[in-house]
Amino acid sequence: MTFLSIVLPVYRVQGYLGQCLDSLLSQSFEDFEIVAVDDCSPDYSGRILAEYAARDPRVRVITSPSNVGLGLARNLGLGHARGDYVWFLDSDDWLAAGALAAVRERLRATQADLLVVGFDRVHGDGRVEGGSAKRILRDAPRVFTAEECPQILETLHVAWNRVIRRDLLARLGLAFEAGWYEDVSFTFPLLLAARRISALPRTCVHYRQRRTGAITRTVGDRHFEVFDHWEHALGLCAKLAEPGDVVRGLLFRRMLWHLTRVLRHDTRVPPSSRRRFFARMNEMYHRHLLPAGFPSPGGGEGLRYRLVARGSYRAFRAAEVAMRVARSAQAALSRTRRRLAKRSRQAAGRLYYRLQLLLPVDKGLALYAAYWYRGVTCNPAAIAAKAAELVPEVRAVWVVNPSRVAAVPPGVDHVVAGSLPYYRALARARFAVNNVNWPNMMVKRRGTTHVMTHHGTPLKMMGMDQLDHPASVSDVDFAGQMRRADRWDFSVTANAHTTIAWERAYPCAYETLEVGYPRNDRLAGATHAEAVAMRERLGIDPAKRVVLYVPTHREWLPKGTQVLDVERLSAALGPDTVLLVRAHYFYVDVARTPRPVGARRIVDVSGYGTVEDLYLAADVMLTDYSSAMFDFAVLDKPLVIYAPDWPVYRELRGVYFDLMAVPPGPVATTYDELVAIFNDDRRDDAARAAFRERFCYLDDGGAAERVVRRVFLDQR
Repeated sequence: MTFLSIVLPVYRVQGYLGQCLDSLLSQSFEDFEIVAVDDCSPDYSGRILAEYAARDPRVRVITSPSNVGLGLARNLGLGHARGDYVWFLDSDDWLAAGALAAVRERLRATQADLLVVGFDRVHGDGRVEGGSAKRILRDAPRVFTAEECPQILETLHVAWNRVIRRDLLARLGLAFEAGWYEDVSFTFPLLLAARRISALPRTCVHYRQRRTGAITRTVGDRHFEVFDHWEHALGLCAKLAEPGDVVRGLLFRRMLWHLTRVLRHDTRVPPSSRRRFFARMNEMYHRHLLPAGFPSPGGGEGLRYRLVARGSYRAFRAAEVAMRVARSAQAALSRTRRRLAKRSRQAAGRLYYRLQLLLPVDKGLALYAAYWYRGVTCNPAAIAAKAAELVPEVRAVWVVNPSRVAAVPPGVDHVVAGSLPYYRALARARFAVNNVNWPNMMVKRRGTTHVMTHHGTPLKMMGMDQLDHPASVSDVDFAGQMRRADRWDFSVTANAHTTIAWERAYPCAYETLEVGYPRNDRLAGATHAEAVAMRERLGIDPAKRVVLYVPTHREWLPKGTQVLDVERLSAALGPDTVLLVRAHYFYVDVARTPRPVGARRIVDVSGYGTVEDLYLAADVMLTDYSSAMFDFAVLDKPLVIYAPDWPVYRELRGVYFDLMAVPPGPVATTYDELVAIFNDDRRDDAARAAFRERFCYLDDGGAAERVVRRVFLDQR
């Protein structure tokens, strides 16, 4: 018996069908079938289905004898389904990586009859909006009914966000009706009749927002079919579930919300038919209004419902126009206010900065920052700590973004970026220490010292070296890059390799401090007791193997693209392994501390402030091309390289050396190779030793002191 049948109606989706099928067939969970129903599609969709079916036996193609529409095509596919569960997906959408494994795990853990999954909306211009129902799914009990969790009725009423036990549909005799809005008369009765519902708040479906072709963007009188489906839905709900007043009231409100949304949409009901559509809404209102009423919302939505009850179309239209004008005006006013306020703050700040430049340099002030004001971390943090010890008369002040203020350690003096104290410190600090460049408007004053610590030993090309690799360049203003680098007095490097790379990438008149990386001082002197304590702080069972996965950023891939399916890997590594996943800092907006690991096997540590803590807790690092490998190697722990796209990365991004020739440990270029490395506990001590000798020879615990003595005390 197959665990899951994915029913896929296909009609006029030749441009999207391949992506949909690829997203299914590349999932780590494989115990599923695809029942694709060719609804007499007049384009190349049928040919595409045939090609996929010839390549993969999991794809079965059923051809409808005539074009029957989405609902009846789903019924046809359901009749051929063999899985314990069935999932009605739309063939112009696609699944997120790891979605099927997550669905399978949730269903097996809950034995649910119905699973409601999360989704996001993907627009043609690349914008991605999170599904508004994820909060409802997160807050829902582990297993529930609609009576126990009535807010589940507020989730989008579509078939593709529900995974259903197949024999439940047989017991209920529930199937799709013909016509538009067929989801209405299917999803609501199903929700009310299911006795075991569960929720999965992660994104499973990428819901494509098509510019053309969807019924939601087709003007015509077929939108009147929504009334028949709501009549059928309410009748089935009463027949199958006998809902209580709370659920009936919410269902009534959901009906009003849906009908008004259809009417208000510019590309649905024709203008000449809207008064008639409104009259049908009024009839539905009075036919199904409960004696106890319903929980009517306030504001504009509540006003619409009251006007529907009165049957006043003219007032409804007038109110709609007024609300649209008010919303547009309010939005425009808010945008203008924000824009003017931002410009005003910036202008005032820059004027204040210029005035502060007229005042003397504060010789007792050192200004620190890291990762574009993301917090107290990296090389600048290690230098600040050592400077407090060796030159206590120099006051340390950090710059942080507003979103990171809460993560500043207690007792650390700081200013918020954009504030007047920030501009004052920026103008008058004697020392400026950063691991990235300061803003363009900052003036390098005579008598001040700028220290660029950088934030990693380079594998990928940087600075002027990126001229030969334009595909990966985000900052094309190379002249501006050099102007910023011209402000550096010192450039801190971890080894000779880095010194050589920076000389070509940033050909400016700074002094190189080839002293090792200050942030690695802690790692160089770390003890086993510290590692044990760190695991205890994170709540990790000391008997577990801890793998820290640190992927790098790929500029040419859409944000959020996963090169490795971590859920699939976690399943392969087994219950005795904890996988800590740390995304690139470009993807982390707010610092956060993960809750204790406990029984979880995958933990997102992307927002954890101090990455060195994670290095200590880990038994092995898994990475692709992240500079974290050079730091982790200081601990002399095993490293594994997963390089499935090395040729692409090397050509597009450009690299300073061939990682495949001098890796710090075993290298996998396929997923199967990666699993084999971990299952065999494969190591390459000789490769790691050679790697450490080349890149880590200066990391002896004294790098920060060497920087402080040269920069602050002028000791050569």
